[in-house]
Amino acid sequence: MLIIGILLFGMIIGAIAQALLGRDGQPIDWGMALVAGLVGSFLGGLLTSLLAGDGLSLRPSGIIGSIVGAIIVSFAWRRFNPTGSAHARSHGRP
Repeated sequence: MLIIGILLFGMIIGAIAQALLGRDGQPIDWGMALVAGLVGSFLGGLLTSLLAGDGLSLRPSGIIGSIVGAIIVSFAWRRFNPTGSAHARSHGRP
């Protein structure tokens, strides 16, 4: 159950990051949402929770850090991999 919860949390955080960055009318890329959510949560959420002194428990500081981390990962993914994203295909890039 813990693994399913972690995957679901990562997908939700990644989807929020995509929504905040804008999708240009495209559906959510769930693969990117999962990766961005998991990596962003690990890096941003863990770092923010530890800096705020919350430890490893689920707190608002960790959730905010997770979203910020996922936004950074999603932005980098779109910026450095334009051929693999739905955003690039909608704008006619190869």
